[in-house]
Amino acid sequence: MQNSGRRKELGLFLRARRDQAVRVDYGLPPIARKRERGLRREEVAFLSGVSVTWYTWLEQGRDISPSRQVLEAVSRALHLSDTGLDYVLSLGGYASAGPSTTAAATAPAHLKRLLDALDPNPSFALFPDWGVAGWNNAYAALFPNIATVPAADRNLLWLVFTDPYVRDLLPDWEVTSKRFLAEFRAETGQRLGDVDVKNLVERLKEASPEFREGWDRYDILGFESRERLFHHPAVGVLQLEHHQLSPSDRPDLHLVVYTPAPGSDAGTQMASLIAAAT
Repeated sequence: MQNSGRRKELGLFLRARRDQAVRVDYGLPPIARKRERGLRREEVAFLSGVSVTWYTWLEQGRDISPSRQVLEAVSRALHLSDTGLDYVLSLGGYASAGPSTTAAATAPAHLKRLLDALDPNPSFALFPDWGVAGWNNAYAALFPNIATVPAADRNLLWLVFTDPYVRDLLPDWEVTSKRFLAEFRAETGQRLGDVDVKNLVERLKEASPEFREGWDRYDILGFESRERLFHHPAVGVLQLEHHQLSPSDRPDLHLVVYTPAPGSDAGTQMASLIAAAT
């Protein structure tokens, strides 16, 4: 992502966080018309210990070089999480953008064998732009469309926001889709200017009103392993735990693995699905 693009993204992100700040959390009274959310630029500048002009330039995406200390101070003033701080620092050039998107179309053979070995746990691999690089039989049984969707659309974020089957598969779609979007933004901050990521975002803005609204909120979240629910038409609700890891020899890829939640029947349900699919 070019410096100008990073500066613009940083400014938009800071503005969004400033507008969403809860004033009572700062011991400040509501502003005009009883608005309880939103800080003035002057207030953020004061809390950060920087000049109003300097902070204004940050939000405007001006060609300036804020120090790490300034970005940390602004992040603290806006009560950002650790993920938010990392995001701000990465846009300011103080953190690695991570591996660039690979040009390969699929995961290497040894990772495909690893995915197969993880059966009957639904598992798949993601590229940095969340393109699906490979999957195992269990994941194909959970989401049969993965094998037939056009390669250009075989992207987790695209599928979550545009595929009717996925929406029906997720009983908590509204919550899960927002979380995925926030995780995607956190992971791809410095890559938002990359052609593949930029095209994906623009396509999703056109295809999904929910994505367009969520994208403009500038929410970010770091990944956390958690329980997920899937409502499969053949076996009912599956309770699975969502895990993510990266191979040491391919840190550009993320492996996503769903294991049965403790005390659930998900293992038996998945075995039934796989048997029916083969």
